[in-house]
Amino acid sequence: QVQLVESGGGLAQPGGSLRLSCAASGFIFSSYAMGWYRQPPGKRRELVAAYTRGSIINYADSVKGRFTISRDNAKKSVYLQMNNLKPEDTAVYYCNAAYYLGSGARIDYWGQGTQVTVSS
Repeated sequence: QVQLVESGGGLAQPGGSLRLSCAASGFIFSSYAMGWYRQPPGKRRELVAAYTRGSIINYADSVKGRFTISRDNAKKSVYLQMNNLKPEDTAVYYCNAAYYLGSGARIDYWGQGTQVTVSS
């Protein structure tokens, strides 16, 4: 019943912009730390931007100043505004919802991913 559905991916030119959206359902959205991760071809999944459980936003160094994460609890959605895109941003982008139990355990939900390709 838990669903995270990403949208907004596609092809962009270097220097262009894309806005990713993630629509959540099936859990108490406001109780979860939301984030975006990506997996470039041939590489492991990496953090792009995420709210911590204290609502502090972490950004990967490679996207600071270019990407902005935001969330709308009323709409149960999280967004990733990506500006000044670079070819190295090409990856499958995943929406993540994390619930921290405080015992060292963490519950994670993942979306299906959306492809972002940056190429001229």
